[in-house]
Amino acid sequence: MELNWIAPDHWKCIETIDAHTAGEPLRIFTKGLPEIKGSTVLERRRYFRENYDHLRTSTMFEPRGHADMYGAILIPPNTPDADFGVFFIHNEGYSTMCGHAIIALSKILPEIGLVEKNGDEFELKIDAPAGRIHSKVKRFNGKFDSVSFRNVPSFVLMKDQEIKVEGIGIVNFDIAYGGAFYAFVDADKIGLGLQVTDYNQIIDWGKRIKNAVMQNFEIKHPFEEDLSFLYGTIFTGKANDSKNHSRNVCVFAEGEVDRSPTGTGVSARAAIHYFRKEIGIGESIRIESILDTCFEVKVVEEVGFGGHHAVIPEVIGNAYITGQHKFYFDPEDPLVKGFIFR
Repeated sequence: MELNWIAPDHWKCIETIDAHTAGEPLRIFTKGLPEIKGSTVLERRRYFRENYDHLRTSTMFEPRGHADMYGAILIPPNTPDADFGVFFIHNEGYSTMCGHAIIALSKILPEIGLVEKNGDEFELKIDAPAGRIHSKVKRFNGKFDSVSFRNVPSFVLMKDQEIKVEGIGIVNFDIAYGGAFYAFVDADKIGLGLQVTDYNQIIDWGKRIKNAVMQNFEIKHPFEEDLSFLYGTIFTGKANDSKNHSRNVCVFAEGEVDRSPTGTGVSARAAIHYFRKEIGIGESIRIESILDTCFEVKVVEEVGFGGHHAVIPEVIGNAYITGQHKFYFDPEDPLVKGFIFR
């Protein structure tokens, strides 16, 4: 049956390409957003938050999204030499950096023609809230095959800390930055499983630990106040597959569980392992997600960053398109701004 329906002219329409990276969703906005004013990525992100946050909730929340939806909003870069700028949205608000989104954008934007690049291997320069990201895309037999990206300087902010968390007890943790700040907790030491069947407890304990750390520790980025907050809790544990290094399950924003191993999270872990002398420069480790999907990460170099000893991590992964959408917004719909259950 052929559909000839046309939406009324006064309805707003936003178009997206949807994808996933290692299972973690990404909604890429391609058409229909209003002008986002500002001269930098952080200024444009702030302008969107202050003026158009209802578009975040209406596209991330139900009925168009769900509690674990994630979005990427394309904007002009900070400088003309970059290929594009981007900031990221989710159920709680706005993140500082997103590895799974960088992987998806690097593969999909050239694939759909929004970024034009030639050759079997090319580099993209991306301006994100946390800074300039360099990604590399490879083609094989004419198809986009894999993506790697060099992340922002990543460093350990605190190590070997402990805190008493209601309902859990004493929790030992490190805090590290890989484009966002995370509290890293060994799941075995607190008796937490990291399988799909442990999903609800992972969310509950991840939120409890995040809130406790936020209330008792100051999280400070060396340069940007907008980046000075704890984004989530990452539980680490033994890998299901003995060929992999370990397992990473991230609870971020308002109780979202990353389906991927978390690009910023494995970057921060690379910094932790490097400064504990557990990996060296150029040595890769392969880290699982809650779905057993994997990212590889390695330390490319050691650098200084705002008084911190930091590393430049390189993360490797892949992404896949899942849909192309036109979302309509009927102004008479009482739920036009979306709703969420968590």
